[in-house]
Amino acid sequence: MATATKGKAKLKIHPLGDRVVVRPLEETEEMRGGLYIPDTAKEKPLQGEIIAVGPGRFEKGDRVPMELKAGLKVLYSKYAGTEVRVGDDELLIVKESDVLAVIE
Repeated sequence: MATATKGKAKLKIHPLGDRVVVRPLEETEEMRGGLYIPDTAKEKPLQGEIIAVGPGRFEKGDRVPMELKAGLKVLYSKYAGTEVRVGDDELLIVKESDVLAVIE
């Protein structure tokens, strides 16, 4: 379960099935040499922190538990998922299969 706060309102997000909610990690905005990169020219970050996981998918009538859990830092597919805004947070909802690796 993820919680995003804005002022007094508290929003919760619960992914369904085999989906996870990822908060993309911010990249540095300054390159070597002091050049700044405008937001429109930046690549989407491919790393993020999982803030919520769904219960898992059904396979042949049985629920397959998720391998991922909240708090893990992960690499995910470049064009994976759906971007959503919850309060002031920019989040990404992706399928577990779109997560490529866990960063330790």
